[in-house]
Amino acid sequence: MTTPIKPINLFEYETLAKQHLSQMALDYYASGSWDEITLRDNRAAFERYKLCPRMLVDVSQRDLSTKILGQTLPLPILIAPMAFQCLAHPEGEIATAKAAAKLGSTMILSTLATKSIEEVASASQNPNYQLPITNYQLWFQLYVHRDRGLTKALVERAYKAGYQALCLTVDAPVLGKRERDTRNQFVLPPGMELANLTTVSDLEITYKPGESGLFAYFLEQLNPGLTWKDLEWVQSLSPLPLVVKGILRGDDAVRAVECGAKAIIVSNHGGRQLDSAIASIDALSQIVAAVGDKADILVDGGIRRGTDILKALALGAKAVLLGRPILWGLAVGGEAGVQHVIELLRAELDLAMALSGCAKLQDIDSSLVIRLSIN
Repeated sequence: MTTPIKPINLFEYETLAKQHLSQMALDYYASGSWDEITLRDNRAAFERYKLCPRMLVDVSQRDLSTKILGQTLPLPILIAPMAFQCLAHPEGEIATAKAAAKLGSTMILSTLATKSIEEVASASQNPNYQLPITNYQLWFQLYVHRDRGLTKALVERAYKAGYQALCLTVDAPVLGKRERDTRNQFVLPPGMELANLTTVSDLEITYKPGESGLFAYFLEQLNPGLTWKDLEWVQSLSPLPLVVKGILRGDDAVRAVECGAKAIIVSNHGGRQLDSAIASIDALSQIVAAVGDKADILVDGGIRRGTDILKALALGAKAVLLGRPILWGLAVGGEAGVQHVIELLRAELDLAMALSGCAKLQDIDSSLVIRLSIN
């Protein structure tokens, strides 16, 4: 019998994942809002940046480590917060957490996870590390609900469970219109639940005919009145450092730092919120320039190759967040699939650094990239 060949890049994982997912799950994961202009541009934007490699540099040894929130991590790849991972695999977020911990790729757990805060924290402990990792991090992503008591309880649970940072999503006062979900009348299948919200009976996802259940959930439960002054309240809930996710403007980035953010994630929510919003990678430089060294800057959206990571680092990011490819790996191979996706990107980044004359991440700077003009 012929042994199946593993996917050799993230695009192949995406193709294979389609064989493992229901149409509703595939559309939920893959879709963007409205005409999906931003979704497509997140990927296309990387192709507008070209690399200018250095030659005759000793790259016989490479170091991919970076420092985020004062902790040294073995590679500049974090796993973005993504809801409903049990749609891809029965172990869902637990499988993702185990793979992340083995490789030192910090995972950010979504409020809307299908495994609980405590389950994921437990799963990420002592996972037979393949690298000498001492500072693996687990962060918790927060949506602020109308019920502030519920929001407070979520943060307290994350802190008690040992999460090392609180990641506040600020680009979703309401949910973007994802027409694929509307067409499918997206709802979690029977037996699957919002694992962190089960104690509140009215937080089950329900939908009206012709409507996405997730859209209804955001409309009914999340707080669209969140403003900058609320960041002080969020920070008061725990000693955890605050990470603000969903910034696309330099002035907003400065305001976030003034309000106490220790890190900023440049993000357009994977093209799932405001369609025609700027690609994350195109917003990165102005935010780095505005913030300087006052906060760690990270970026997500459209990253599929090691060269994409190299470009993001050259433009000033400390690290990148990986979203959909993690789900494709999870769907294809569970924990092993997620681990392989991260390993592929790590190997690609290592090779790209060697070919660009960069022995360590600190050697990567803006001189390595140019942006082509759009005709």
